[in-house]
Amino acid sequence: MKTVKKLTPICLVLLLSGCMVGPDYHRPSADVPIQFKEAKGWQQATPMDAEPKGEWWRIFNDPELNQLMPQVAISNQNIAMYAAQYREARALAAQSKAALFPSLSATGSSTRAASHTNGSSPVQSIADSHSAQLTASWEVDLWGSLRRQREEDRASASASAAELANATLSAQSELAQDYFQLRIMDERIALYQQSITAYEGYLRVINNKYLAGNEDRGTLAQAQMQLASTRSTALDYQWQRAQLEHAIALLIGQTPSQFSLPAAPLTATLPAIPVSLPGSLLQRRPDIAYAERNVAAANAAVGVAIAGYYPDLTLSASGGFTSSVLHNLFSLPERVWSLGPELSGTVLDFGATSAKVEQARASYDASVATYRQTVLTAMQGVEDNLVELNTLNDEISAQKAASDAAAESARVTRNQYDAGMIDYLDVATTENSRLSARQSLLALQSTQWVTSVALVAALGGGWSTSDLPDAPAGNPR
Repeated sequence: MKTVKKLTPICLVLLLSGCMVGPDYHRPSADVPIQFKEAKGWQQATPMDAEPKGEWWRIFNDPELNQLMPQVAISNQNIAMYAAQYREARALAAQSKAALFPSLSATGSSTRAASHTNGSSPVQSIADSHSAQLTASWEVDLWGSLRRQREEDRASASASAAELANATLSAQSELAQDYFQLRIMDERIALYQQSITAYEGYLRVINNKYLAGNEDRGTLAQAQMQLASTRSTALDYQWQRAQLEHAIALLIGQTPSQFSLPAAPLTATLPAIPVSLPGSLLQRRPDIAYAERNVAAANAAVGVAIAGYYPDLTLSASGGFTSSVLHNLFSLPERVWSLGPELSGTVLDFGATSAKVEQARASYDASVATYRQTVLTAMQGVEDNLVELNTLNDEISAQKAASDAAAESARVTRNQYDAGMIDYLDVATTENSRLSARQSLLALQSTQWVTSVALVAALGGGWSTSDLPDAPAGNPR
């Protein structure tokens, strides 16, 4: 008898704590290489380099960019939407946590009712009824359904936080790329303005010679065509610059009419970007963390679905007072109470629960595939940016040599024309070559800046999974 009494509390604890049906979570495996294929010649990141850097754009050392970038997180409306969704996910997680505990509700009523008694002498009676009651209810999580639901909601909240971080990083990356393209566009426009000034000077000289009868009509037409063509291209670059400025305005939450960025030289410096090991992307890419947390949520959803096979146990208790006289309501003789468990479960559902379990498992498999594809895409993005930057370094060096040679050729040809040794057609040809070579160099430099930003973003920017409210773990916590 004593043994039974000792075991009773233990059994009660086991009963109330219950078990958790469904699979425990383990992060899916992903095929991650030991090193990047295109990382030859790149600086290997040290442990300190792998720490969150926060404001990653500061490595470019551009004061104007440093002022623009914080406005993305503050004013960008897409990010505001993701921030609101994250708050919603957190509230849902808090709600699922509250479901683990008992709930207490209070009710009070006061009624007055009339009744009629039929017979030879009909009588009408009026009665008052007053009541006050407290009710406590607790759904005992025998099979872990509520805990799996909380696990799912917490993972979903973490996924929402990672999604917010990914949207922020994407917008910041886009802003930096647009900004550097705009600054290179300023240089391209300035180069065309210099050429326009030079061509205007040539046209005046040729026109004077034509009026004096020392130059033919074809040479004059050639000079006019060259000037008009250069002006047309310069105007084409003007609207492209304006659209980049509008894109920046949108990213910082302003209308194009509210924002302007005056032309200025590019003062930023290309950073030496340390490349970390491929495995670190699993912790430093918010899109990967988002996909992984969705896998954790889908895994917990399987447990929630499996718990549907088992009955639910609810413990409830209520107590209060009821009386026909209000001033006697809270007196001891008027008290009422009730206490008891309620067990409910599905007896026959024609396979509905099984279908829900199969649906949850299929959703989990899909989320695993999405996670692995996200990892593969991230690896490809880093490799693409690395090989592009490696190639661009050599390509820019070769194009710079070509641009210098074209400039020297144009200088020699101008001197020969001024000395009367050649026709203007030769000058026009070499000037076009000089301008084209210089524009090609600027285009390559623009691509280099954009790719540098893309590489920083592909490596995770300044983000880490440690920034998540519930950092990813191998097993549920």
